[in-house]
Amino acid sequence: MYASIGGSRRPSAPRTSRLTVRLAVLASTVALTAAGLAVAATPSSAATCNGYVGLTFDDGPTSSTSALLSVLRANSVRATMFNVGQNVQGNQSAARAQVDAGMWVANHSWNHAHMTSMSQSQMQSDLSQTNSAIQSATGVRPQLFRPPYGETNSTLQSVATSLGLRQVIWDVDSQDWNGASVSQIVSNAGRLQAGQVILMHDGIQNTRDAIPQIVANLSSRNLCPGMISPSTGRAVAPDGTPPPTTPPPTGTPTTPPPTGGCTATATTPNVWGDRYNTSVTVQGASNWTVVVAVTAPQRIVTTWNGSPSWDSTGYVMTMRSNGSGNTFGFTTMMNGNSGARAQIRSCTTG
Repeated sequence: MYASIGGSRRPSAPRTSRLTVRLAVLASTVALTAAGLAVAATPSSAATCNGYVGLTFDDGPTSSTSALLSVLRANSVRATMFNVGQNVQGNQSAARAQVDAGMWVANHSWNHAHMTSMSQSQMQSDLSQTNSAIQSATGVRPQLFRPPYGETNSTLQSVATSLGLRQVIWDVDSQDWNGASVSQIVSNAGRLQAGQVILMHDGIQNTRDAIPQIVANLSSRNLCPGMISPSTGRAVAPDGTPPPTTPPPTGTPTTPPPTGGCTATATTPNVWGDRYNTSVTVQGASNWTVVVAVTAPQRIVTTWNGSPSWDSTGYVMTMRSNGSGNTFGFTTMMNGNSGARAQIRSCTTG
């Protein structure tokens, strides 16, 4: 194209005109090159996103935060940084860099203590101090809170709520804190489903090395990194709109709208220090299928009055009627997450 503009087939132009043409061609070339670079650096918003997942990184900022941000930006990823208050206070520039890179910043306690052993006033002070440190460094007030070690109770949740914080645990544990290899981290991330959240950590080389493959695998399944909704704790589009199909939020068991002619209502009749029982009553059908989800790292260990099966993550159970009536139940081990309760996702006939 450019050869035809300045080629011999066109009549010769005066020196000034030829110079003007050449400058115009050069400007066009530069503009096109710049445009190509801009497209390459733009997040893959044009990709088909049939759902969103929350990539989260705990325990920052660290001396490696800059390296982590570089990898995230190179892969057009926005993520949620659950920061430790004293780390923010000691490295305000790194915390600010997180926001400048388009990341969301959140509260991960002041010094990563076992908060369930604290009094209510101690919890209040810890989270308030962390909020203040993050807001002072970044100009952003956190809306999300992740309890250290995933340990929580009703008092801690109440304190977090009073400070405008939504508690967020995780659905998938990358195991990067446990010495997982790059391939293991990638494999663990492969269990992510739309709306779910994965636990990763700032400051781990294997985690940084795994990010390109994690993003590629998500893209192959039409899943995109998104933000975590302060209202539901689930992953949604970066602008806050929900994905096409949003899983129910964690919290008090609810009865979903009737689907396929039946409804299922969950109650929690028994709660102990390490486990709880859930009873589910089905109405509208005698031959039913109910899908139930628990929040990681909780696990269902015992069931009754139904025929269960699980998805690949082990956190979503499909219970089918087996002739034992319209009420079934199960026992869930909390495994450190004492706040979440099992959720009904759907009830269908047949």
